[in-house]
Amino acid sequence: MADLSLLWEVGLPMAGAGGLGLAKVRAPRVFWSLVGLPVTQMRFTMTYRSTMDVCGLTVQPSRLRAFMVRTVARRSDVQPVPPKIRRVRGSSTGMRVTLRLPAGLEPADVVAASERLRHAWGVHSVNVVEIKPGFVELRMTGYDVLRRVKLPRRVPTGPMTVPVALREDGTAFVRDYLKVPHALTLGANQSGKSMYQRNLIAGLARLPVALVGIDCKRGVEQRGYAPRLSALAVTPEEAAGVLDALVGEMEDRFDLLSEHGASDIWALPEDIRPVPIVVLVDEVAELFLVAGKKDEERRDRMVTQMIRLGQMARAAGMYLEVCGQRFGADLGKGATTLRAQLTGRVVHRVNDKQTADMGLGDIAPDAVVAVTTIPPDRPGVAVAGDSSGGWSRIRTPELSAAKAAGICAEHAHLTPDIPRLAPYRPAVPAPVTDAEPVPLVKPIPTTDQ
Repeated sequence: MADLSLLWEVGLPMAGAGGLGLAKVRAPRVFWSLVGLPVTQMRFTMTYRSTMDVCGLTVQPSRLRAFMVRTVARRSDVQPVPPKIRRVRGSSTGMRVTLRLPAGLEPADVVAASERLRHAWGVHSVNVVEIKPGFVELRMTGYDVLRRVKLPRRVPTGPMTVPVALREDGTAFVRDYLKVPHALTLGANQSGKSMYQRNLIAGLARLPVALVGIDCKRGVEQRGYAPRLSALAVTPEEAAGVLDALVGEMEDRFDLLSEHGASDIWALPEDIRPVPIVVLVDEVAELFLVAGKKDEERRDRMVTQMIRLGQMARAAGMYLEVCGQRFGADLGKGATTLRAQLTGRVVHRVNDKQTADMGLGDIAPDAVVAVTTIPPDRPGVAVAGDSSGGWSRIRTPELSAAKAAGICAEHAHLTPDIPRLAPYRPAVPAPVTDAEPVPLVKPIPTTDQ
């Protein structure tokens, strides 16, 4: 009996502690929900006012407030006023707090103190998002959600919306072509850029859109997606033809918009609305580089056509996804002009600072430093920015090339036929079926004796 009581008093707590330690490593969501969230909520509640005070996020009270404290509360000391807590919500990845900023504070002040708030409350990260004038939301994450990427169940949906990666605040990074029509994705070898492309193509394959691939590396990256591609160019010569056909298609769509008095294809009736087109350029440097002067004319024409698509194709329902290992002004004339049309930016680990500057330096200079600190042992981690100046770290979930190709083959019936792109439609081999073997010897029927 004494042994059983000793086992109950000592063994059970040790087993519980060991289980929590294992959950912290193997199941961080479970550990955070059971232990991390209650501890963080208690620490936040007990230290909120003092933390805001030492972080410089308090203001002097108004004269009316000071008068009420001295006369009604009968207190001589008037404490500084911190942001008022409007809402506290817990989640499986962290905690969200909505604050009402007092007069004299702005969201930039809270952003500047986010690192100090992270250490004060013992969380992995604190991201500040402005909800509306005077209100901000502190998005805290209790652990490194980018270590094992798992997209949330609820993601934004729309006609041209694709969830691609996970942000460091636990929300989904969504590629919405109606809000950000064109994008530039950069990354060195083994940085996870190809994984980002696979997740993007796998998401687009499920939508009723036309996909056009330009892969001048003889199609080694995009050949597997052929069943879902309306056109595929694997050489610079074919790429020039595909870009010319896309510009011709854009002009035809402008004629249709002008005829119906619509500003873009989404204002057209559904029965006459042309299908959206997403152009996927795998290695943009191959379109700029030339071996001799005889190729310069073709290069200049391709770059001009891509710039025209970037400037005008959004209204025609045509969107650019430009990817590359390196992107700089030394690629040739038209490089910076093309970059200016690509609103969305996703930069993985790169080999030189100039590529990071070309990707994010013009829209979010602070993000360039974050790109240069991405470790090589974490492929898929990138920094995503937009023209608003905001940026965040993201990471794409693992997806094999075979699985992405399988998704494209499964949704091959959604591939639309576009007459202008018909000459560049990739040939898809017929699937091999398991047919019954044909006997080599003709059977002789038996007769009744």
